[in-house]
Amino acid sequence: MSATRDRFGLSAAMTLPFHADGAIDLPRLAAHAQWCLANGCSSVTVFGTTGEGPSVGLAGRQQVLGALLGAGIPGDRIVGGLAATSLHEALDQARLALDAGCKALLVPPPFYFKGVSDDGLFAWFAAFFGKLGAAARDVILYNIPSVTAVPLSVALVGRLKAAFPGVVMGVKDSSGDWAYTEALLATHKDLVILIGDERYLARGVALGGEGAISGLANVCPDKLARLIDKAEPNEAINQLVELVLRYPVTPAVKALVAHRTGDAAWLNVRPPLVPIAVGDAAVIGASHDAIFNRKAA
Repeated sequence: MSATRDRFGLSAAMTLPFHADGAIDLPRLAAHAQWCLANGCSSVTVFGTTGEGPSVGLAGRQQVLGALLGAGIPGDRIVGGLAATSLHEALDQARLALDAGCKALLVPPPFYFKGVSDDGLFAWFAAFFGKLGAAARDVILYNIPSVTAVPLSVALVGRLKAAFPGVVMGVKDSSGDWAYTEALLATHKDLVILIGDERYLARGVALGGEGAISGLANVCPDKLARLIDKAEPNEAINQLVELVLRYPVTPAVKALVAHRTGDAAWLNVRPPLVPIAVGDAAVIGASHDAIFNRKAA
């Protein structure tokens, strides 16, 4: 980590609240972001996987960023996620986030075509950076092959870092593959390596990881921030991850937020996702309480 740059820390992979008709609930969004920042997060990340980013168009993205900035949350505490298969869509999304002053861009690979080569992915990212030109900065490559089915190899990260120094800032690894995470940390010590699977967060931080962009930071940011600060495993966090993974992840995280807030409106999702069943939401909430009560005992 550079002596002139603060540690990345914890960013909430913000879940996005919707009204029953699918419109974005901007006041609820802004209040939730403020809560995350007040309870251990150093930033919030919008339009990621937990934030249903692929279901949010440019107009919705502009509304979300405007609501956060209007609520007094500065751009340097917002990470803008991208979700695009075409270069033109990726550029439009990136420019919107950069114009809002976002501290970084979270950029997954184009995810429609599968089985593509490192050469093809390198060419796509090179065109993306080239067309952004002088505006290109602070890019966090997003490796989440369980969703994209397009993994970013450790070697590809190295090629992009070498070709675009000062542009590629780091990698968010949501592979859930500890061997891959460990290789990233060993090979790219000059990059910000962020751990997406909270079960590996303590181990990652102990080896030089700078923190996480975390879906569970919507629920227990204080506990995750302490875990990052101390690099000590937290069995309750591990159990919470295992609980969420028994269900479709984004609706399950929303169920946890609904439980924390007592606000059932958080259960709303946009198609093609469907809301979690009421009975499952109740089980998730009760299981959350049991996990943390056992930990406290």
